[in-house]
Amino acid sequence: MSIWWSLHLRREAASVPLARRLLLGTMETAGVDPDVSYELSVALTEACANAVEHGGAGADPDAGPGGPPGALSGAYRVTAYLDGETCRIEVADSGPGFPYVELPAAPSDAEHGRGMRLIEELADHVQFGNRSGRGGAVVSFDKILKWKDTPSLLMA
Repeated sequence: MSIWWSLHLRREAASVPLARRLLLGTMETAGVDPDVSYELSVALTEACANAVEHGGAGADPDAGPGGPPGALSGAYRVTAYLDGETCRIEVADSGPGFPYVELPAAPSDAEHGRGMRLIEELADHVQFGNRSGRGGAVVSFDKILKWKDTPSLLMA
């Protein structure tokens, strides 16, 4: 079974729960174990919150050269893939990107940086990078899925 979706969202706080609810609904429908769904939804929330807070000052992540008029830094993109036994999520923004390749360890009492560490703890594989050419940050993470004991709606 494969499911994928992509959202183009405004950089507004209200967009974060929308992405989270869509992911949770997709996972529920597919029959993913609720604990795995919850962990991925928390990681997605952190990545989206980072895009909302830091993802501006560039071109729209999907506009490209000659993109739609007025396509500025007011958006970010979330893409989720459930393919076989893995879920992969990518959050791309149009901000300045990460200033360094390796993220420094955030102290436990730090105001910023803990969200990226949380994503690393909740996912099986994480990549923090910068978009080539157009600028912006990309956070990609994936997790091996576990399934509920009861059949999902897709298998019923």
